[in-house]
Amino acid sequence: MNDLVLRLPTLAGEELLAFVLVAARVGGLFAFAPVFSSTLIPLRVRVVAAGALALAISPVASRQVGLPAGAGAIAAAIAKEILVGLALAFAVGIVLAAVHAGAALIDAVVGFSFAQIVDPFTSVQAAAFGQLYAMFATVVLLLTGGDRMMIAGLADSYRIVPLDGYPHLATLGAIATHGFASVFLLALELTAPVVIALIVTDAGLALIARAAPQMNVFVVGLPAKIAVALALSAASLPFVATRLEGGIESSLLDALRLLGR
Repeated sequence: MNDLVLRLPTLAGEELLAFVLVAARVGGLFAFAPVFSSTLIPLRVRVVAAGALALAISPVASRQVGLPAGAGAIAAAIAKEILVGLALAFAVGIVLAAVHAGAALIDAVVGFSFAQIVDPFTSVQAAAFGQLYAMFATVVLLLTGGDRMMIAGLADSYRIVPLDGYPHLATLGAIATHGFASVFLLALELTAPVVIALIVTDAGLALIARAAPQMNVFVVGLPAKIAVALALSAASLPFVATRLEGGIESSLLDALRLLGR
């Protein structure tokens, strides 16, 4: 009993250190990941949610793990945890970045890119279709359990990179490179039907302008392209939802696989 009382300060210090390390990794999720980092959620709520999640994960993450000792080792461990958390959040955030990139391409072809407003979910300026696709992607992420998938991936990351483990810097670079490389491919996959239809519409308008020069194609063309974009977007949203669900899962799994190298 006396030995336990004497060890209480040490045990409390270890638990506090484990909580701080776990909170550093969880903080990356609430700083960059979709939904979790939304400015619609008050900062206090995000801090409390991150603390509660770290409190729930820390007993499992710190089990049979050697915690760092000394100021330098602790600072290095905290920096490592922040980088791992940001890497996981970046892998999922890249899917939403692809949505914004694809929607921006539609807005540019239609002509909506001249009038941009701030997206409330990401605080990024976006035009009409950017807003539509961003809100749709957020709804898909929540309805398909993407938030639970991100939390499960975060918890699973402690099996791959424990508190006393360090990933290679090349691994973090590979996650970033893989993410940037997949942005444009995923953006085209999500919006290719709409973009192709708009290009065909532009080609048709060009032929009409050539055949009937007296017709004001600019006046006729803008409503026509808006109608085509709305119709094709509505028709392709179910396929976009399926691709988004698969994209979020595959991005998270790829990040965990790269961390495990």
